[in-house]
Amino acid sequence: MAINEESTSTEKRSLSFVEQIVEKDLADGKNAGRIQTRFPPEPNGYLHIGHAKAICMDFGVAEHYNGVCNLRFDDTNPSKENNEYVENILNDIKWLGFHWGNVYYASDYFQQLWDFAEWLIEHGHAYIDEQTSEEIARQKGTPTEAGTPSPFRDRPWEESLRLFRQMNTAEAVEGSMVLRARLDMSNPNMHFRDPILYRIIHIPHHRTGTKWHAYPMYDFAHGQSDYFEGVTHSICTLEFVPHRPLYDKFIDFLKEKNGETEHIDDFRPRQIEFNRLNLTYTVMSKRKLLALVTEGRVSGWDDPRMPTISGMRRRGYSPEGIRNFIDKIGYTKFDALNDVGLLEAAIREDLNQRSIRVSAVLNPVKLIITNYPEGQTEEMTAINNPENEADGTHTITFSRNLWMERDDFMEDAPKKFFRMTPGKEVRLKNAYIVKCTGCKKDDDGNIVEIYAEYDPESKSGMEGANRKVKGTLHWVSADHCHQAEVRVYDRLFSVENPGASEQDFRELLNPDSLSVDTCCYVEEYAAAMRPGDYLQFQRIGYFMADPDSTPEHPVFNKTVGLKDTWAKMK
Repeated sequence: MAINEESTSTEKRSLSFVEQIVEKDLADGKNAGRIQTRFPPEPNGYLHIGHAKAICMDFGVAEHYNGVCNLRFDDTNPSKENNEYVENILNDIKWLGFHWGNVYYASDYFQQLWDFAEWLIEHGHAYIDEQTSEEIARQKGTPTEAGTPSPFRDRPWEESLRLFRQMNTAEAVEGSMVLRARLDMSNPNMHFRDPILYRIIHIPHHRTGTKWHAYPMYDFAHGQSDYFEGVTHSICTLEFVPHRPLYDKFIDFLKEKNGETEHIDDFRPRQIEFNRLNLTYTVMSKRKLLALVTEGRVSGWDDPRMPTISGMRRRGYSPEGIRNFIDKIGYTKFDALNDVGLLEAAIREDLNQRSIRVSAVLNPVKLIITNYPEGQTEEMTAINNPENEADGTHTITFSRNLWMERDDFMEDAPKKFFRMTPGKEVRLKNAYIVKCTGCKKDDDGNIVEIYAEYDPESKSGMEGANRKVKGTLHWVSADHCHQAEVRVYDRLFSVENPGASEQDFRELLNPDSLSVDTCCYVEEYAAAMRPGDYLQFQRIGYFMADPDSTPEHPVFNKTVGLKDTWAKMK
């Protein structure tokens, strides 16, 4: 969301359509000049990048217009909710850099909603239906054909009230009855065709325990919860457009119940819808993401291949990079499929500014500096971050025996190969210029050692040592490094839009989405890094230590490459 603190005409032109609506409401004096938003996740899974877009809008609007954004857990289905999800949602929001005013739960309003439901029954606006869910679904009709009234639609309200209270007992049978609103079975908006308000669930609730046996449906609890809390702008995604009239209808009833005499539109949450965030090569359905976790197709909700915020955090994404990406794609009224490469570009751009540069060799081959004294070592100075001088420097040990990247050597190289090849010079990063003198092969013709001689007068930083060579290679000292495990990630799915495919999404998983190499070497400084430290393995990409990492066994996740290599492969 483009937010500029300066009040200028440029800012006006850069406002999202949501902010334009908010500013007009403020100018019109609505809600007594008060701005209150909310972020209302269901605690039935981990948040993903799509939720991050909503978070940036909900919290961003409140922050920019000196309002408040509350966090409300819509915990109306105890069969899918637990405190693990609650705690992770709290952590993810804080990690993204946002702060809520208050924490609420839909379960805070269970008694108010129950009382409201009883009022609806008593005034002929709701009834108990004892049909099966399949029968109710068939009677709903189609978008072009009216629904069929339930045979229980006109039962006496006294009987419905008695049965409704019976629903909230331990003896009630799940699926035996539901409470439905009596609205309009011929309404072209199918949400008005006597929607279900309550159903029986005997699973203990994560907050209320076994106090309740009948729980409100999301559509019944959501709009009223906004109203109870005094939300001024209920910002949500486009799939809730047809739900908006239903929420307004329930609030009309609620105002009538409360005997409110002011204008019907005063202090009513204004629902504004924007487009969802969809990414190529992934899915955003929590149901499908949960299936990947429970079926063991990924290592968990925080698997770095997952589009979850916790997965992206573990992979090494920065909250600033995620927010920059969301700012760039913006908010519209039209659904779109965003290229995941745009997200990676935003992450790459941010990490370039904040990452510590270290040396790591992922495909090692031994490099021996034959004229460097046996047993001698030197501490070379390495700049931590050329983008930020304040990040300082660290030292890296140089010795006779080094590891270098196997791909950086070619015995018979073409003319424009500017890495190591016999007879040519290259600079070893932060160290000396060396000239390759040859290599050693095993019986199968594989190169096992490369030999070079160094120029003692060419040390980086030494006066007069700035003569130019065309190639600069990274390295680590073979006797002063740590063997590490490196996990490299590819697209989770093998097709661009798995959500649109008629195939089962499991069949579209990329079998090569994770590769693990346990024979990598990192300099000692890198081995000491912990999760949360942003690293650039020089000339390779951006990495972060995994929570599995230990000083004895460092483990690093590749966040993103230095360049968009995927785009070149397509």
